[in-house]
Amino acid sequence: MKYLVLMFLVILGVNNHVVAASYQDYSGVYTCSGDDAHEGKYTGTVTMKLKPEHSRASYASYDFKLEVPGYGIYLGHAAANGNHVAMHFALTDKTTKDYGTGIAVMKKNKKGQWSFHKFYFEPEFKGGNTGLEDCVRK
Repeated sequence: MKYLVLMFLVILGVNNHVVAASYQDYSGVYTCSGDDAHEGKYTGTVTMKLKPEHSRASYASYDFKLEVPGYGIYLGHAAANGNHVAMHFALTDKTTKDYGTGIAVMKKNKKGQWSFHKFYFEPEFKGGNTGLEDCVRK
């Protein structure tokens, strides 16, 4: 009887401390094309890397990097809840005030690749700026 009580307590204790990871991992390298209200059309590469130590349930955290030829590297982070992802990014040259926040929806395309459509806002870049970006994981 003591054995059964002990096993029950062990199982109960384990179940109370386990949070199942149900988030989708969107890590990878994405090929992007965008349209910026000030700069016009551009292409770039986004790299997202999951931070599992800061992710749980349907929430996931990422390191974020956008590389745009001719403009530079934008570093930041992303936070996901299901297929909705918020992204903060900032050009490494801080004198330009080229930084902002985007909101994206992740989905699989017809080829089964993860992709996202993002709207972004840059409050200080050239008096304020917005843009759209479409990216597909390689």
